[in-house]
Amino acid sequence: MGFYSLLLFTSTFIFILLVLSVDPSCVHIWAFGIQMLWQTFWHLLIQYREHYLHEPVSIRLFLAVSSLMLLTQRITSVSMDLQEKRVMLTNNTSSRKQTCVMILPLISYTLSFTTLLGGPLCSYSRFVFLMEGIGLSCPSSPLAVVFLKLIQVLLLEWARWCLIYFLKHNMYDPVNSGVLYGILWIWCLALVFRIQYYSHWRISEGLNNAVGFGFWEYSFVDSSELSGLSDGDFWTTELSSRMSEYARRWNFTTALWLRRLVYMRCKHFPLFMCFGFSLWWHGLHVGHFVGFFTWAATVKADYHIHKHLWPQLSPTWRKIYTFLGWINTQMIVTCIAIAVEFRNMSGLRLLWGTYVGLFPFANIILLFILLKLERRC
Repeated sequence: MGFYSLLLFTSTFIFILLVLSVDPSCVHIWAFGIQMLWQTFWHLLIQYREHYLHEPVSIRLFLAVSSLMLLTQRITSVSMDLQEKRVMLTNNTSSRKQTCVMILPLISYTLSFTTLLGGPLCSYSRFVFLMEGIGLSCPSSPLAVVFLKLIQVLLLEWARWCLIYFLKHNMYDPVNSGVLYGILWIWCLALVFRIQYYSHWRISEGLNNAVGFGFWEYSFVDSSELSGLSDGDFWTTELSSRMSEYARRWNFTTALWLRRLVYMRCKHFPLFMCFGFSLWWHGLHVGHFVGFFTWAATVKADYHIHKHLWPQLSPTWRKIYTFLGWINTQMIVTCIAIAVEFRNMSGLRLLWGTYVGLFPFANIILLFILLKLERRC
């Protein structure tokens, strides 16, 4: 990251100062506010240089801001632990040595490079537990697990290369191409974007396994953390037949973090507040506004549609409903992926031109109809 590594060191330094000087019950408010303002400043600076000055942005800055987003997860996770008294860091130490004993594990967790480059999010308590476990017992060899995950990465990248080859040699023409071909083409394009995330997560998981993370899940007492250090499995996530299932499985540790940080703390409109904060955290691009609020609305629609239809269906119709639900989920996820990845109006025009944008639109209309029926009942 070069010079831009100061973004991470500045955040860590300020957070340590807050831990040492602010009451644990108040540290989350300060840490959350300062960290999000710092991150938002750099996101807006990138947009200003891209869209107004039309200057190329250094890849080092993109990498630093991406890691800064993951650092925000870690800082707010620890601050919530302190606020909820899951972690106790006493700052009334009488000597420099005792202060170092308290602070150094926190710095080690905050700047742990294996998870700063691509996740997944690991709680502070779990991190300390794993580090202490390395000294007590020799972990099993990670070579087999890492090799298997690298094979999975190669297969995912091969599938992505095949899709890219198909897209390049069979370009979509709005005038001459049919509706079904346009839908298939845009679905393949969105799948290319999503496979890139799955590959990234698998590489990051393998990197964490190589240094010893993820081998002692059975020993950890916190039941909410027993799912392992993984951000998502391709088949499990992509075979989801409901938008609510997909939202929970996609980027799994980030979804848990958003649920704890926003969803469980909001008394009014928690779902929309959760996706609204995710929009803020990701960078506030135009495509992000459309993508994340579409995601929130279709998840809300999924809850009502499923609650209304599922009890009335026979076993045979439930299978048909599940299959149609999978197609509907894939089309909505395609719209979200295109809107978020393109980040500007060109992605929205592409969605509307291929009629894929009608799928989330139809779900939202059905949501309003069901809400009116529920109010009348």
